[in-house]
Amino acid sequence: MRVTIFGASGLLGQALMREWSKDAVIGLGSRDADIRDAKRVQQLVRETNPEWVVLSAAYTDVDGCESNPDLAFAVNRDGAVNVAVAGREAGARLLFLSSDYVFDGKKTTPYETGDSRNPQSIYGRTKAEAEIKLLEWMPGCCIVRTSWLFGVGGTCFPDTILKLAASRPALDVVNDQRGCPTYVIDLARGLIQLCRQNANGIVHVTNAGECTWFEFAQEIVRSAGLTTSVRPVSSAQMARPAPRPAYSVLSPSRMRALGIEMPSWRDALQRYLQQRRG
Repeated sequence: MRVTIFGASGLLGQALMREWSKDAVIGLGSRDADIRDAKRVQQLVRETNPEWVVLSAAYTDVDGCESNPDLAFAVNRDGAVNVAVAGREAGARLLFLSSDYVFDGKKTTPYETGDSRNPQSIYGRTKAEAEIKLLEWMPGCCIVRTSWLFGVGGTCFPDTILKLAASRPALDVVNDQRGCPTYVIDLARGLIQLCRQNANGIVHVTNAGECTWFEFAQEIVRSAGLTTSVRPVSSAQMARPAPRPAYSVLSPSRMRALGIEMPSWRDALQRYLQQRRG
């Protein structure tokens, strides 16, 4: 199978490049391709001639999207359409990475793939609008929603917590946002399986289990053997420019129906810490 990955230099893209074997995989980073440039995207897809295009490139600074909405939509929505158009012209399948932020967070049970989108932030809107447009352009595409990504090779929540815990006696972490931490290596393995079985439609792929950011931080500090105190606070006390869903746990039902099982986030955290130590 021939695969072209847009966003190969990002946190997930690096994991995909490391994990994907036995196929002809070409990774394109931000220096190779600005997905806002439709002609360049078209040229690269034509040159690499993939059977699958995986689009993990995105503007993921959620707060940055609030102050730069034009850039956010240009990359996350219009850039995704550029890739879809190029992929369709080349006869390739498309796997697009989306987000739990397409939901409003008002549920108290896991979001199913068919639940209504109601994004509350600019970032969430860009992803929701991209999903809708991609399903119009390529009805057979595969849209993977995921959440709370962490891994080695870039900024992520565990890395930030560990760095802060090394120099502070106490940390304040929000305890009223609940979701699913997801290790990029496990996510990459799930995406590879989806491509190999020619999956389509919307699939939720996260590590198993759920927690709040506070509970996640507690487990990070405990697992790293640190003595830093982690204190629960409300989102209102830690106000950010972009609203976050209070509850964004994603249901694994469609993923499991496709035969994919993900390890627990606690198991994933142990492997992340081991990888981080080298």
